Amino acid sequence: MAKITISLIKADVGGYPGHASVHPKLKEKAKECLKQAKESGLLVDFHVMGAGDDLQLLMSHERGVDDEEIHQLAWDTFVEATQVAKELKLYGAGQDLLKDAFSGNIRGMGPGIAEMEFTEREGEPLIAFMMDKTEPGAFNLPIFKMFADPFNTAGLIIDPTLHDGFVFEIWDIMAHRKVLMRAPEELYDILALIGAKSRYVIKRVYPKETHPKLPSDEPVAVISTEKLYQIAEKYVGKDDPVALVRAQSGLPALGEVLEAFAFPHLVSGWMRGSHNGPVMPVSFRYAQCTRFDGPPRVVAAGFQIANGKLVGPVDLFDDPAFDYTRQKAQEITEYMRRHGPFEPHRLPLEEMEYTTLPEVLKKLESRFESA
Repeated sequence: MAKITISLIKADVGGYPGHASVHPKLKEKAKECLKQAKESGLLVDFHVMGAGDDLQLLMSHERGVDDEEIHQLAWDTFVEATQVAKELKLYGAGQDLLKDAFSGNIRGMGPGIAEMEFTEREGEPLIAFMMDKTEPGAFNLPIFKMFADPFNTAGLIIDPTLHDGFVFEIWDIMAHRKVLMRAPEELYDILALIGAKSRYVIKRVYPKETHPKLPSDEPVAVISTEKLYQIAEKYVGKDDPVALVRAQSGLPALGEVLEAFAFPHLVSGWMRGSHNGPVMPVSFRYAQCTRFDGPPRVVAAGFQIANGKLVGPVDLFDDPAFDYTRQKAQEITEYMRRHGPFEPHRLPLEEMEYTTLPEVLKKLESRFESA
């Protein structure tokens, strides 16, 4: 059987209004572009979504990861949507398109991307997670809980196919290097890295060589790790990461994958990319960031993959079982907001380097004198 590739590529090409949501006409334009690609045979299937102010393109194809034509399609689609955004005078039109022209690969050009190629199983559940108003490291805790925490994932204890654990590919996004680490053997070392979520981020998760059902070279989870400020060399918006996670049949069950978001953990981002706040799991209906441009949100679209077709989506956080989590997130939001401009609500100075704060501090530089 030919391998299938799932590509989730997102970009903020215009907010409506402000940074709140994606205008319906941007989605319509994206659907037109991807429909033509499907009719031409480039794509097997596609689905267009919005999370906060980010336009999300989910595509299935048989061309592998980092395929130039797929990346060209995504880039051209965002360019077309940007033109619509400019006509509507949407806020920040084309904000994430940081290069003037496509150069063969969309990585490093602004949009975020999570891609995985795998051999489709008899039953292939796939969850597309999309966050808004936060950083790639926001996925560290939930991905760790899914694949390494037995208090979250019961299968790590009671399912023989999960019992040996998984391999984590962790990136140092400051030094541009990566390391493969094994859980549970290196559990504490893994946590030593990914607890510093602004620098060390989980990029992929793989089965081990001993897994009885899955090949060890095919990822079971992948997360976008693009940092916009590293590309633009200035603050142009938060990274708003996305992730693809496979479930069931030798992997965490769907409920174990979602359980990782039952705790609204603190992440960086929120207003002007400069504040800490809780990530709130919401349905697509509530995937619009309004209070203080937040709080940070995560949505989950569930699909069954059938011969490359995207059967779905199911709006997985549209469930009253997550009402308590949302209520807790609102309480944390209220508590953090009461700090106003003080840390730990506002990020520490070293993390504010690529926001607009240095421009304010520069004006005061000449007034400082030795104490």
